[in-house]
Amino acid sequence: MPAYDYRCTACDHVFEVVRAISDRAEVVCPTCEAPAKRLFSPVGVVFKGSGFHNTDYRPRPKSEEPSPSGKDSCGGSSDSCASCPASTGSAD
Repeated sequence: MPAYDYRCTACDHVFEVVRAISDRAEVVCPTCEAPAKRLFSPVGVVFKGSGFHNTDYRPRPKSEEPSPSGKDSCGGSSDSCASCPASTGSAD
């Protein structure tokens, strides 16, 4: 069962209660027995696996970089890339 944080409306005491989601009973403060309201907290998110920024855009180690094989740095062949210095002409 999940644990929820509550704050007393009378004395501002913050405490934790373990209860089912479907439980509708009112929660009371353990110190003064006044009604308590549930606190909502942000959920921690952990990105794992491929497809996330921290794995896709980090610099590659030198051993993983592709070796030159007749392709320019932009990925095109040297005769079709107009922006590369190795370009030989215009693309008709």
